Amino acid sequence: MNLPASANNFPLLKLKTNTDRRLRAGHLWIYSNEVDTQLSPLKGFSPGQQVRVESARGKLMGLAYINPHSLICGRLFSRDAKYPLDKSLLVHRLKMALSLRESATEAPYYRLVYGDSDFLPGLVVDRFGDVLVVQIATVGMELVKEALIEALCQVLKPAGILLKNDSRIRSAEDLPSYVEVAYGEVPEWQPILENGVQFNVPLYQGQKTGWFYDHRAARGRLADYVKGKRVLDVFSYIGGWGVQAAVYGAASVSCIDSSEFALDGVEANAELNGVRDKLATIHGAAFETMKVLIDEGERFDVVIIDPPAFIPRRKDIKAGEQAYRRANELAMRLLGSGGLLVSASCSMHLERDRLVDIVRASGRHLDRDVQILEQGGQSFDHPVHPAIPETQYLKSIFARVLPAI
Repeated sequence: MNLPASANNFPLLKLKTNTDRRLRAGHLWIYSNEVDTQLSPLKGFSPGQQVRVESARGKLMGLAYINPHSLICGRLFSRDAKYPLDKSLLVHRLKMALSLRESATEAPYYRLVYGDSDFLPGLVVDRFGDVLVVQIATVGMELVKEALIEALCQVLKPAGILLKNDSRIRSAEDLPSYVEVAYGEVPEWQPILENGVQFNVPLYQGQKTGWFYDHRAARGRLADYVKGKRVLDVFSYIGGWGVQAAVYGAASVSCIDSSEFALDGVEANAELNGVRDKLATIHGAAFETMKVLIDEGERFDVVIIDPPAFIPRRKDIKAGEQAYRRANELAMRLLGSGGLLVSASCSMHLERDRLVDIVRASGRHLDRDVQILEQGGQSFDHPVHPAIPETQYLKSIFARVLPAI
C-alpha cells in the first residue's frame, strides 16, 4: 500500500454535530450514522483508506482507517496527524505493548496485542515463545500487513509468524479466510508454560490462535481449591483448566469436549506434565454428556464450565442466557454437597452482574444455596480500554454450592 507522505494529504471524514463526544472521551470507533455524508460521502472512500477525522466544528479528532460498508465505519489509530498507520507507528505501538507484558512476566507467553486496548484496532497477536500468531479482523489492518510483519520482526525477532486469518469476524469486512506462514518457520505444535504447567499448543488446527491466555489468572486460582478433589472440566479444549487442576493435586480429572482432536491434546498435555494417570477424557457434546453423567449418579467436588461465547451478537442475548442457565444448572447437579462451581463466560454481551444472577437463579431453581468465593476477569495481557466497554468481556465465578436447609 502506498501511503501519502503526510497525513495532511489524507481525505477528510467529517462528523455530524455533537457526534464527537465518544471520541473526545477516548473511544476509537466511528459509526456510519455519525458521519456528515453531505460533506464527506461514505461512498467516496475505499475500504481500508486512511482519513483525517474532524468534528463538525473543524477540530481534528485524529486519524482513522475506514470501511464505508461497515456499521463501525471508522477506527481511530492515532490522535496526532503526524502519525499515519505505517511501519513507524506499528513499531512504536508494538514496543509499548511489549513493555507492558515484560513488566508483568519474564515468560514469553502472552497476548502481545489486544486490538483497541493496545491502540491497534483490528489486530490480535499472541506470543508463543519465539513464534507469533497474528489475527487481522479489519480491511484497514489487512492493507498494512506487510509493514506489520516487518515491524514484528524488528521488535521481537521471532523465529516464525503465522497469519491465522480464518475467524468468522473477517466476513463482516468482506475479507478472505486464510492461514499462512508470513515469516520464518512455524511448527504444528508449539510449547508454552502457564502458571508453571507445560502445554503444547496446536497453532494451525487449534481454536482462535491455538490457546486462550485470557483465563490464565483464574486457572492459576485452581491451586487453592482442587487438591485431593474429583474434578470435571466441561468444554475442556486441550486441557487448560483440567491439566492444571491435575498438576495442582486433584485426585482425578475428567475432561469433556466435542472435539476428538482437542481431547487428544488433553491427553498429550497430561502426559507432558506426568499426570496422565489422573486424567480421563469424555468425547461428546457438553450438555448431553453432563445429563448422562447425572443419570449415572456421578458426582464431583469441582465442576468447571468455560463454554464458547453463547452470545456472539446482541440479538442472541435471550437464547444465550438460557444456555448459560442450563449449563450452570447441569454443573450444579453434578456437584456433591459443598462442591465448587467454576462458572466462566467469554461473551461480551453478558454482563458480570448477569452471570452472577444466573448462578444465583440456577442454585435457587435446584433448591441450593450459593456462596460466591471469588471472581476473576481478564489477565494483564488483555488490558481494558476504559472508554470501550467491549474490551472487558471475560468473567469467572468461583462459587460454593450447598443444599438448602
